Amino acid sequence: MTAPAAPTSAERRQWARYLVEERAEGAVYSRLAARKQGEEREILLSLAEAEHRHEQHWLEMLGGEPERLPRAGVRSRMLGWMAGRFGSIFVLALAQSAEARSPYDSEQHATPAMRADEKVHYEVVRGLAARGRRRLSGSFRAAVFGANDGLVSNLALVLGIGATGVSGGFVLFSGIAGLLAGALSMGAGEFVSVRSQRELLAATEANNDADAAAGDLDIDANELALVYRARGMSEDESLARAERVLTAARAGARREVTGPIGTHGAHDDHDIVGSDWTAALSSFLLFASGAIVPVLPWIFGLSGIAAVLLALLLVGMGLLATGAMVGVLSGGPPLRRALRQLAIGFGAAAITYALGLAFGVGAV
Repeated sequence: MTAPAAPTSAERRQWARYLVEERAEGAVYSRLAARKQGEEREILLSLAEAEHRHEQHWLEMLGGEPERLPRAGVRSRMLGWMAGRFGSIFVLALAQSAEARSPYDSEQHATPAMRADEKVHYEVVRGLAARGRRRLSGSFRAAVFGANDGLVSNLALVLGIGATGVSGGFVLFSGIAGLLAGALSMGAGEFVSVRSQRELLAATEANNDADAAAGDLDIDANELALVYRARGMSEDESLARAERVLTAARAGARREVTGPIGTHGAHDDHDIVGSDWTAALSSFLLFASGAIVPVLPWIFGLSGIAAVLLALLLVGMGLLATGAMVGVLSGGPPLRRALRQLAIGFGAAAITYALGLAFGVGAV
């Protein structure tokens, strides 16, 4: 039998890179686990243990710990730094993107189990990130919408007003007025919207009053089953559950009743919608923080084209940042989201600037 060929220098360097990446990923999951409790902690520790198994595979391929190892990639080092300092949602969102691009699919020295592990890891990380997104979605939606709206609307306002040829003081006054009006409107609108949605969910929330009174019923189980059919259960499931509830109630042992099959609890819906006050405050503050940016050049005494160019620069940076953040948290490409935000914002500002030029002081 022919002995296996000795690994080449290029192969050993590649295995060493795999080794340090597996260590870095395991460290990320361990640091995230240290900030968690309960089920999420156990899941993250299991992921870290899986990365340790992969690490051991490459150590065996290398014949032990090499004297020199390359540095982990920029993404892995950044995730490791973030894992010890920021909330897990940002780290998990970035880790989800990293797990989606497993190098083992084309690596002949990786085992089939390792390839399968990487695909499972992607789904696990995606599930954990989805939990965080659900908890964050209500206030995050209001925050991003508020900041972006403040940047775009006030930039469009001050550029449109400035293009008419009025004084810098008038542009500043218009920008501050737009900031206050927009922030108050956004806060009030978000409060009413979220409060109305929560009240609607509360009105549709199921309770177990019928189950509690089941012991006093003088009817057969079929009528009680209508309660569960109205909640979305099938006829057979409703009958079976009604019989169980009646049996337990008449025996004096009321049993815990869960929600309808195929639905989720109202509290989950409330968590997704978020708090009305949190959404209102987030919208107010984020709109104001966004809307102040295009006014800054005039606050510091600039005017004319210099103020316009600086406003465009500052707002452009803000739009890129909010777009990239949306991309990271949604698992999409951050650059594409950032450029989309930039194009929308500058497009709106260009329209109002053109209108300001058309209806400027000189044309009146």
